[in-house]
Amino acid sequence: MFLNLTEALTNEDRVVSMQAETQITEISVGGETYPGHASSPVSFVFTNTGKGKARIDAEVSFVFTASCDRCLKPVEQEISLAFSRQVWAPDAAADPAVYEEQLFMDGFVLDVEDLLISEIVTSWPMKILCKPDCKGICPTCGRDLNTGKCDCDSFVPDPRMAAIKDIFEAEREV
Repeated sequence: MFLNLTEALTNEDRVVSMQAETQITEISVGGETYPGHASSPVSFVFTNTGKGKARIDAEVSFVFTASCDRCLKPVEQEISLAFSRQVWAPDAAADPAVYEEQLFMDGFVLDVEDLLISEIVTSWPMKILCKPDCKGICPTCGRDLNTGKCDCDSFVPDPRMAAIKDIFEAEREV
């Protein structure tokens, strides 16, 4: 979806409020693609902050499906965003490089989906868990440890004692 920001960028002290629907059906982060299920309408407030400049204030929530980072079960995750961005008209940016960084702007037109995808990706959670105390899967047999224990040996030797273990094993071979 595209929004024309001419009114907000050219009229001093102008405040424009509007809502926009998004058509985001998937998000790609770190080489993975996550299907999106629902998105609330985006609430925008465009405030002129000077000649050819405007501040974008927006709020939106987005629901997507991902795999739990520990047990690999599918999890629905919601990201709620509230953000502000400064935008410039093509001729108002003091530095042309600043205007070029606005990949979501084309002249006076805002590409809503590009802006939202940028914000969603930068707000992406570091870890996605099905529940805070998820136990994950057994590294040996692959059983989901949330459903019960497995019979695998879970003893992990202390790596600081590896040298002593090697001495005892060497004497045992003699």
